[in-house]
Formats: sequence, C-alpha cells, structure tokens
Amino acid sequence: MGDLYAEKRDGRRPAQQGHRKLDLAAHAAWLYYIAGNTQEEIACKLNVSRQAAQRLVALAVSEKLIKFRLDHPLSHCIALAEALRDEFELSMCEVVPDPAVGGDLYSGLGVCAAAYLETYLVAKTPSILAFSSGRTLRAMVDQIPSMNQPQHKIVSIVGNMSHYGLAGRHEVVMHLSDRVGSQTYPVPTPAVATSVEERDLLQTQRSFLTVKALAEQAKVTFVGISHIAWNAPLHEDGFINDAELTELIELGAVGEIAGWAFNAQGKLLQAGTNSRVAGVPLEQPAQRLIIGVAGGIRKTEAILAALHGQLVSGLITDEAAATAILKKV
Repeated sequence: MGDLYAEKRDGRRPAQQGHRKLDLAAHAAWLYYIAGNTQEEIACKLNVSRQAAQRLVALAVSEKLIKFRLDHPLSHCIALAEALRDEFELSMCEVVPDPAVGGDLYSGLGVCAAAYLETYLVAKTPSILAFSSGRTLRAMVDQIPSMNQPQHKIVSIVGNMSHYGLAGRHEVVMHLSDRVGSQTYPVPTPAVATSVEERDLLQTQRSFLTVKALAEQAKVTFVGISHIAWNAPLHEDGFINDAELTELIELGAVGEIAGWAFNAQGKLLQAGTNSRVAGVPLEQPAQRLIIGVAGGIRKTEAILAALHGQLVSGLITDEAAATAILKKV
C-alpha cells in the first residue's frame, strides 16, 4: 500500500491528501474505462504499484466518480415503457432492466432517475425542484456528481421525522444540496402529526408556508411510491405505529406517496393518518410533472393505483413491475 498512500508522508494536510487521492483515482479510472489501459499500464503511467492501481480504480467506483451510460437501447424495456406511457397518458416513462438475482434494484432505478434529475441540475436557469424521501430517491441522489449550482432551490414535500422526533433514514433534499450546492428547503414538520390540531398549527408556520409555495411552483417533483404493509417504509421508519398501520389497511390503503395513503383506485383516503399528514398536499390529478420512481413486484399494486389515480404524471420503474402492471390493465 506504500505507493498508494505515499502522499501521507509528504507534509500535505489531510484535506489536501484526500483531494490528491481522488485525483489519482479519477485519473486511474479514466485510463481504465475510457482509454482502455490495463492495470499494469496504469501502474506504469501513474508510477504506482499494480496493486495500488487496482485500489485506485476501486476507489473511483466506491466514491461515485464513475457514471455509466449505456448507449445501446434495450428494446424490451423500451416497449414496456411505451406501453405504460400510452396506457396511462404519461408525460415520460422509463423502464430499467431487472437486476440479477440478489442484485440491487435501487441502484438501477437510481441511475436512471439521476440521469433525468441531472438535466435540471446542470441548467443555468434557476429552477425549483421538489422531492419526497425514501431509499429509492436516496439511491438517485447517490448517483449525482458533485457540482456547484447555487441558483436552484431544492424543496422537500414531506417531513422527515416521526411523532417523537426520530429522524428518517432516507432523507433526500439535504443530501442532494450537499452534492450540488443549491438552496435547501426541508419541510419543518413531522411526516405525520399526532393530531389534526397539531398539524393545523404546524402548517401555519411561515417556514411551512414558504416551502409549500415553492413546492407548488416546482418544475419537476420526484417522488417514491411505496406499498402499505407490515414493515413497509412508512411503518418501518417509525412515521406511523402498529395501530395506525392496521387502520390504514382496514381502510383499504395499498400505497403511499410522501406519507399520503391511497386505495386500489388511487384515491387518497379521507380518514386514518391522511387527516394528520403534515407535508405538502398532493395534487389529484397531478397538474405538473410528478415523476414516480419505484420498482419491484411487491410495489406493483401501489404503482398501478398511483397511475390509476393520476397521482404521478411520469414513471421510472423496472421490468418486473412494468410487466406485472401491464398484465393487470
């Protein structure tokens, strides 16, 4: 490891050492993936050992310095996407290939969603971009490269804490802002308030009204779509408790977006925790570009319901979910 970490002995400060290591990793990755050099050739050109060259390429991948783009279209996925677009009159639709057995579904969805998000982020014209939270959208953010775009406003539509102040594990807007340097507007409330009175009080705050007004002007909104079931994200992350989940199931809920539960027809429930959701209300039907990012067989019913209810106007999903949805319509 001596060659790889030689910079630690040259008197640089830790931050400088870190930048130097990433510079080397980026150089090694370019030589490997773009220039087609072998690890032996990389080692020679960078004056490091072969083992160090291998570690540099691995570091570039782990630090998300590498972004993969597939130039050859996947005809089956394109056909599924076109069928979904026509069936539900969507503004846009993308279908990603299913992962290998045991593979990471979130990664594929994240790469595809990030490609769409990046087109908005790199624009010089200021934009308002809105987001819910969740694991799939966090995977999207993880694929966004570092940039400096202070002209944009990154806005949340959902609170990211439970009744009791426990923070959600898959917050999106703060992490995205850290990557791109944009202004950030989180929702200053829990996902679900403890009472209707508490929700009403929270939503009179100037900070909430500011976020709500911005979200309603968003050029695009990215949302996760989740199912309603025992240990589904809303329940597992502590935003609702056992009794609240049971009530939603009894009311016919099959899915949720940003904490708002809906039934198999895609209609937002008028009871249960929906009466206490403290985030930005959903439009039904969606009047703007609302892109749902979700996949997997277990979410099929929830995605289909969201499409029927016109809660989203765009969709990024996977082959398995797309195939199952089309079989049900």
